Amino acid sequence: MAEEWKELLRKSVDSPEQLRQLSPSIPDDIDKVTKAYPARINPYYLSLIKQEGDAIWKMSVPEMIEVEDDSGLDDPLSEEANSPVPGLTHRYPDRVLFYVTSVCAMYCRFCTRKRKVGHEPVKRREIEAGIEYIRAHPEIRDIVISGGDPLMLTDQPLEWILKSLREIPHIEILRIGTRMPVVLPQRVTENLCNILKKYHPLFVNTHFNHPAEITPEARKACEMLVNSGIPVGNQAVLLKGVNDNPKVLKDLFQKLLTMRVRPYYLYQADIVNGANHFRTTVEKGLEVIGALRGHTSGLAVPQYVIDAPGGGGKIPILPEYVVKRTRDEVTLRNYAGKEYKYPNPDPNHPLGVRLPVVQTPQIQPTLNACGDAPDEDTSSVIGLDEAMIARLMEEAGQSFFVDQG
Repeated sequence: MAEEWKELLRKSVDSPEQLRQLSPSIPDDIDKVTKAYPARINPYYLSLIKQEGDAIWKMSVPEMIEVEDDSGLDDPLSEEANSPVPGLTHRYPDRVLFYVTSVCAMYCRFCTRKRKVGHEPVKRREIEAGIEYIRAHPEIRDIVISGGDPLMLTDQPLEWILKSLREIPHIEILRIGTRMPVVLPQRVTENLCNILKKYHPLFVNTHFNHPAEITPEARKACEMLVNSGIPVGNQAVLLKGVNDNPKVLKDLFQKLLTMRVRPYYLYQADIVNGANHFRTTVEKGLEVIGALRGHTSGLAVPQYVIDAPGGGGKIPILPEYVVKRTRDEVTLRNYAGKEYKYPNPDPNHPLGVRLPVVQTPQIQPTLNACGDAPDEDTSSVIGLDEAMIARLMEEAGQSFFVDQG
């Protein structure tokens, strides 16, 4: 049924009373959390919980610790400070983040935008103002449509936004950031795919965080998108007690590849008020990425990044594979811990090779005979092995000699 997703949304668990029915462990004053940070768990995502405290539970069920934690920031990425008009962040020169809704089908407890999702709705005039800003700035070529979750919009308003943006001449790329294929895959319908593929080049980035989220329904949703010519990438978040384990993430990323979903980013969790209990150390993230490299396909290894606090943007974080660097060579450590040396090319040599250096004392008498010898002692003049040069050039199919014919 095409509208199944709407019916599932209507049946969501979103009130303190409904939450308390999930388990006796849900406290009576859970409303203190939901007033600050709304909850919504639709029946589909709720069905993925196998036991209290598992990965799906932790990502979706509110906890009292959320309101006991004020050690983070409300806006860790300074999105509001980089907002020239409401609902739009312009941090990078050629792209913007465009918020078109404030609601989601499931409110992730680790969300970077806990300060705003589920609260004030985005008004049409704000969307129109964002479109006008984009139209007035020809340096913008790439738009990330976000929220909330933009696929919470019904088909008609979503297409109005896509059409309005695609009509702007300088816009090259449209991207949709959505968790719908994960938390409510029924939203991905044939009609939605027919709309999206009208506005190519269009990309979808989704957010699978745990293998338990990969279900037949999720696979079908991703398959429908990819079969519509829409590349799908995945942006996972490293979450303490959820997926901070190389085996879990290896399983997740390999399964995503079988769905033709490319692991794109693995984010270090942001410093968000109400979500710091999900943060791991950076060392843990490096350990996880290091354990993946060489033990699975490179296609299954995302880029580990920190979205720098204060609006610094995404900064890649890599394990220490470079052990030592000198002018002549780089010492490298591979995935198994073994070291290898890679010779640096000589930027001053046409073949890029570094040639052996030899002493050529025979040059000095020649210089003296010509009267060109320098005043200082040059008895240890350094020169190149000319025979080796000739051999190398011959092997390269070149000749030192000009055609005399």
